[in-house]
Amino acid sequence: MTTDSSFALVGFDADDTLWHSEIHFQNAHAEFERIVGQYIDLADAGLHQRMLDTERRNIKLFGYGAKGMCLSMIETAIALTEERISAADVHRLLELGKAILTHPVELLPDVRAAVEAAAEIAPLVLITKGDLFHQETKIRASGLSELFPRIEIVSEKDPQTYARVLAECEVAPQRFAMVGNSLRSDIEPVLALGGAGVHVPYAVTWALDAEHAVDPAHPRLRTVARALDVPAALRELASR
Repeated sequence: MTTDSSFALVGFDADDTLWHSEIHFQNAHAEFERIVGQYIDLADAGLHQRMLDTERRNIKLFGYGAKGMCLSMIETAIALTEERISAADVHRLLELGKAILTHPVELLPDVRAAVEAAAEIAPLVLITKGDLFHQETKIRASGLSELFPRIEIVSEKDPQTYARVLAECEVAPQRFAMVGNSLRSDIEPVLALGGAGVHVPYAVTWALDAEHAVDPAHPRLRTVARALDVPAALRELASR
């Protein structure tokens, strides 16, 4: 492999960067609203905020992913309906979570070509957070695992996690670039360490991922509209 930049390592996020993910969660949330809406007035109950608050609280217990979302939906539904929700509808909520866990992996357009081109710039690492079993399953099903010499499945993406990965790879943060759809998880922690980021926005964003303090004019940040533009953004960042 040739390296034609000052980057010693390029990281890629997985969900909503390499393949579709959040849209499946959004669809599950829509069905969740329909089910709970049979029992309560959704507008009066503030369902979105109640669900978000429950998810935020439960992340520390269940982590990220479909399992945590499913348990949070059940908890929220029981609370909002004052335990009136039927066992049949609780079972339907459980099935929503299972549907996400078993959904086929659907790659985003041109991601393989983009990852292969990025590998000509620097060695790659895949850094994804969420349920270990589900992430392992999706990575295998994606057909992309052979493109990543190192794969990290982490419980949280924060500066400490990125610092650990970089230390183990013996790479200074200034020589690392992260590619991902989440400003909160993929970009902000890396910029805080002195690294660089390429933001590839996804069509929809989870409410918690929208909470960030990234300056869009940050000199070590580039935003691109599609995966095929990632290698050029990496080269531009490396030249500065």
